[in-house]
Amino acid sequence: MGCGVTKSDQFHKHSRKAVTTIKAAVLIQRWYRQYVARAEMRRRYTWNIFQSIEYSGEQAQIKLYNFLGYLMDNFTPSSNERNLISHIFRENEVCRDAEWERYFCYKNIEVPEIYSGPHLTFPLTVEQALGLVEAFRNKKQLHSRYVLKLLLETWKLLRMLPNINRISTCHSKEITICGDLHGQLEDLLLIFYKNGMPSLEKPYVFNGDFVDRGKDSIEILLILFSFLLVYPSDVYLNRGNHEDHIVNLRYGFTKEVLTKYKMHGKRILKLLQKIFSWLPLVTVIDQKVLVLHGGISDTTDLNVLTRLDRHNYVSALRPPKKRHQSSSEISIDSDKDEDAWSCNKFLQRRASFTYPKPLGARNSFQNRSLQDFSQRIKVNMEDELEMCRRRQSVFNSTFNKSDKETTSSVSSDSVNSDNAKEDWKQILDLLWSDPMIQDGCIPNEVRGGGCYWGPDVTEDFLNRHNLQLIIRSHECKQDGYEFCHNRKVLTLFSASNYYDMGSNRGAYVKLGPDLVPYVIQYQASSMTRELTVRQSAGRTERSALKVLREQLFSHKSDLICAFKEYDSENTGLVSLNDWAAAVERVMHLNLPWRMLRFQLVTCKTSEGMIDYNDWFSELAIKGPNTDHIDQRLLETLYRHRSTLETIFRIVDTDNSGFITIEDFRQTWKLLSVYLQMEITDEAISDLAVTIDSNKDGSIDIDEFMEAFRLTDKKSRLERGRSMFKATTSDLTKLEGDPSI
Repeated sequence: MGCGVTKSDQFHKHSRKAVTTIKAAVLIQRWYRQYVARAEMRRRYTWNIFQSIEYSGEQAQIKLYNFLGYLMDNFTPSSNERNLISHIFRENEVCRDAEWERYFCYKNIEVPEIYSGPHLTFPLTVEQALGLVEAFRNKKQLHSRYVLKLLLETWKLLRMLPNINRISTCHSKEITICGDLHGQLEDLLLIFYKNGMPSLEKPYVFNGDFVDRGKDSIEILLILFSFLLVYPSDVYLNRGNHEDHIVNLRYGFTKEVLTKYKMHGKRILKLLQKIFSWLPLVTVIDQKVLVLHGGISDTTDLNVLTRLDRHNYVSALRPPKKRHQSSSEISIDSDKDEDAWSCNKFLQRRASFTYPKPLGARNSFQNRSLQDFSQRIKVNMEDELEMCRRRQSVFNSTFNKSDKETTSSVSSDSVNSDNAKEDWKQILDLLWSDPMIQDGCIPNEVRGGGCYWGPDVTEDFLNRHNLQLIIRSHECKQDGYEFCHNRKVLTLFSASNYYDMGSNRGAYVKLGPDLVPYVIQYQASSMTRELTVRQSAGRTERSALKVLREQLFSHKSDLICAFKEYDSENTGLVSLNDWAAAVERVMHLNLPWRMLRFQLVTCKTSEGMIDYNDWFSELAIKGPNTDHIDQRLLETLYRHRSTLETIFRIVDTDNSGFITIEDFRQTWKLLSVYLQMEITDEAISDLAVTIDSNKDGSIDIDEFMEAFRLTDKKSRLERGRSMFKATTSDLTKLEGDPSI
């Protein structure tokens, strides 16, 4: 009492401190929630950018192949345009297995004494398979003689396997399942390091997409095939949508093989094409867990998948044409009865594949050139359907006049044709489909092939086949895996750092007798493991924004037109709201453009307006001077760069990496018809002259594509430094740079 401090004063003092503490805690919590929300928004738009670009590329590939297939069906066999692309369909090259084995013979290939890589003898041993892994780890290359021999033995084995592999956990404690690897050898090596090599006690299921995108696809295949030969009852391979020679043209595997095996690469690719068509489609574990690459649809039936001839589907992008066996047992193409169903194919429901618009009846284009074809592209759909109905009635009357034997034969052929198409749809859905949150089953228009299926389709499928879980791959996930459909569908992706360093983890799954999936995650790059979460996220975001800037620039003309609608006085300026609205209207990416403006646009006036002309000038082109090249042609090149390169690879029939000036012109004509746009011969010639710097009359495909690669002036991370050579200290400096 004598100190002058009462208990009440002490209480008020402590109360004020408590209030201050609570306010501080609330402020910190609010700041943290805002920070987490911003980080999540950045993560989502970064992922959205990557996936949008990836899926649009797949869609473009399918549309291109479908378009080329239409040209094959509707151009005269002797036309230059048809000859230019006919070899990719391989439809006249199916013959007896013994003849193929003679074609793939390796015995005349000698191994030089200076060769320091692994030597293989057959039957293959465990030690040789392990030695192959070690050799590839040390960047050694297997000689083409051994490659062909190993592939030939693999092909012989695969021909004896069923469409659906059925395995059990009773013979081992656990089965390991791996998702997409996409040519990333370090991911496969890390899985083997963490989980152990394939063996009698350590069975593996590899769920497709072994190749493309990565730089070591052929090495991954050779490793998997070697273990398959050593342990045929303990290593299982499912086919993925990238085990397809048409897809390989676009995504790098074809180029990789031809680069590594210049002399015998063509034979290796041909043999791999055969092998891909013989890969099993599905693996069932303990009759309860279904492992497949893409997914299912409302028509997927395991009984149908069991009986179909999978090797007929060399490419899953196009149904096989009807064939007849000759007396010599050499299979030849037959166009018999094709006209009978060519009209019907325009009227059929395409539930699981994106087709281009019908362009006319077969005989209406038999003697037309590309120029004529281009003029016919805009023919009205109703006219075409009416033409088909008329032709159908003619065919019907013709068939009615035929004798009973002919009618019976045609009817049987028609049934077989319909069955082949249904079988093809089964495989297409199996390799290309994705799950969705909503109930139902709809065409997958994002990828261009397969379907989206919902939880109700999953439930019905599992009940019909007495299953409890579907394990599929096909989609990159940030954590390497993701459950959906009430945890009855598991997506598994094993290629870490898929879009960029730090973009995602890889994962594999272990299944024991209880069939409860145990997921193991990893990050293959040691550099990524050294980064902080902020550094990793920032790096991935910068890479995604670079890709987005390239896409924006490639749509320059469309964007400028959209901006001018808001800029009625032609000042070259638009508001932030108008800028965001115009960009979304053109790009259709559903991104938070207002938020992205700070990363995408640096040029603005004091009033906060955006100078859209200056915005485009922030991008530059590295390579030859392009001022004299038609800008519309140049923009087409930027926007459809991958499609153009795919056509180049098709035109390069001898796989030399070079094409003639005339083939270059033919390539652009194909592209112009595909894009339904006019490209003059003069513009194409100017472009050819620019590229053919040494005037030898041929064009290097790689140099041409590299010369017209977009380079972003603002992307400091990518300029002057390969993304695989950056160090943690470099990234730390970049993180601390306020200008980024």
